[in-house]
Order: sequence, then structure tokens, then C-alpha cells
Amino acid sequence: MSAHCCPTPPASAGYRKVLWIALVVNGAMFFVEVLASAASGSASLAADAVDFAGDSGNYALSLAALAAGGLWVSRAALLKGLAMAAYGIGVMGFAGWRLWLGVPPEPITMGVVGALALAANLGVAWLLYAYRNGDANMRSVWLCTRNDVLGNLAVLAAAAGVLGSGSVWPDVAVAAIMASLALSASAQVVERARAELQAS
Repeated sequence: MSAHCCPTPPASAGYRKVLWIALVVNGAMFFVEVLASAASGSASLAADAVDFAGDSGNYALSLAALAAGGLWVSRAALLKGLAMAAYGIGVMGFAGWRLWLGVPPEPITMGVVGALALAANLGVAWLLYAYRNGDANMRSVWLCTRNDVLGNLAVLAAAAGVLGSGSVWPDVAVAAIMASLALSASAQVVERARAELQAS
């Protein structure tokens, strides 16, 4: 289905309120997952924690772009797309390092915190769903949140895999999947932002 099949919702006060809620939720979950990653030794939780931090910056940048208006909205989306690519590359490197160490993480902490992160991201995704077909800035916010939900499900699968196998592989594989999602979303956001900037 085309991204332009539905009317583009305006950057309303309601959208700004949703971004503020998302910013607070993501900031809080970043700290939770940093502590959980340190306690469990999980690469996928560490990747998810970095993702929460990136999303907090994403929402803050979106709020600033909406306040500035004009081309800054598309410029902010382009910057976020490039940041998503950097995140994906960084997570790939971290996953490789964890694989080299070969120490499996603690799966119970992974599962509990992964479930909490999933609940948080589902709530944010539900709030943002109406704005998924907006401009490049709105699109980037939606893609980040969608990827977060998929990432949380993958973390839960990794926890189950580590619990069942006692191996580091499920954790590392999920971190690599999360990095791939970030790189894919980055390409979409950068392409759309560049098109908007060229058309302006």
C-alpha cells in the first residue's frame, strides 16, 4: 500500500503531546535497560538501551524541528536517518565483540526487562500510529517506534534461546537483527527526507 494513500495528518498540538510522552518513556527505559544490560551481560539489551537513548534524541529533535518549521523538519529527518545508520553499524560491532567473548548473558533479567520494554514501546506505537503516513519527520518517528517493538520481541526470543541453549548466539543474533532493522529504516528515512529537500 502506498505511503500516500491516506491524508497526511497535520503536526498538531496532539502530535507534539505524543512526542513528549514518547520522550519521557524512552528516557526512562534507557536507564532501566542500561542497568539490566550491565547486570545480565546481554548484548541485545545493551543494543535496545542504546536504541532507547537514540529514540529519546529522535523525539527531542522532532519537537525542535516542529518548533522551527519549514525545511528544518526535513533536515531533522535526514539527520535522524543518518543517526539510525550509525546506530546499526555500532550495534553490529558490539554484537561481534560479545560473540568474541563468548559468555552467555543471564536470560531471566533479559526476559523481564524485554517484556517491560515491549509494553512501553507498544504504548508509544499506539499513540503514534495515526501519524505514520505524515512527512519524513513523522515517518522517521513511526519507523523507529515500529522497529523498537520488533526489537523487543526479538529480545524476548533471545532470552528464551539463551535459557534453552546456554549459548551466547541467540543474544548476538538478535543484536544483529536489530542493527539490520535500523539500517533498513535509515535508508527509507534518508530517501524520503532527500526527496522533500529537493522538492522544496
